[in-house]
Amino acid sequence: MLVIPAIDLRGGKVVRLRQGEAAAQTTYALDPIEVAADFKAKGAERLHVVDLDGAFSGQQNHQEIIAEIAKLGLDVEVGGGLRSLEALKELFVKGVRWGILGTAVAKNPEFVKEAAREFPGRIIVGLDLKKGELAISGWQETVPVDLKDLLEKLFQWGVDQIIYTEVSRDGMLAGPYFEGLEEIGRISPLPLVASGGVSTLDDIRRLCAMEKDGLPIVGAIVGKAIYQGNLDLAQAIRYCKEWEKC
Repeated sequence: MLVIPAIDLRGGKVVRLRQGEAAAQTTYALDPIEVAADFKAKGAERLHVVDLDGAFSGQQNHQEIIAEIAKLGLDVEVGGGLRSLEALKELFVKGVRWGILGTAVAKNPEFVKEAAREFPGRIIVGLDLKKGELAISGWQETVPVDLKDLLEKLFQWGVDQIIYTEVSRDGMLAGPYFEGLEEIGRISPLPLVASGGVSTLDDIRRLCAMEKDGLPIVGAIVGKAIYQGNLDLAQAIRYCKEWEKC
């Protein structure tokens, strides 16, 4: 399992939101490229980048910054404001490994299907849940969802992976929603990345144990816990590498 550090971009800065609320923002760094380089130096192989301005507006805002981050050689996944095949293509040309689609799953599922077909192995779907419903449009709206049915469709369409986030845990340093991960992991035919609330080495240990028990967990996204010093990124990465040898 990979530990995947996160960079959320807003106004060109590295920020974090609490439970997806635009007004509940903390700025952690002014230079996202420097932050990404530091993550790589600590052993990160994969990086999660969200264009928050794009998520709220529906249009990518930080392509130049993302292109510079991609040059560092990390496997970069990007979400926020991806609403067309052209927007995805522009990211991939710049060296991005995966494009993350979220809102489109509810508002334009045909686009998700078309994107997965056009860019095989490069589309991740973010399933962000809020009180059992799918949170979309920068987590400002929710819609009902049948998870098992949706996961089967995404698998059939050729989506590469799923990022599962429990919105109520995001940015709260309260630990992941392990029960939800267990539930979705038992029914998901796709590799699963855990997100939201991962904040300690104990959380990482528990996720590794869940993977060993047969759940398709391939990574854990960590953001605020790294920035605030609750989790040592290098230590967490070393732990996962040692776990793989067992």
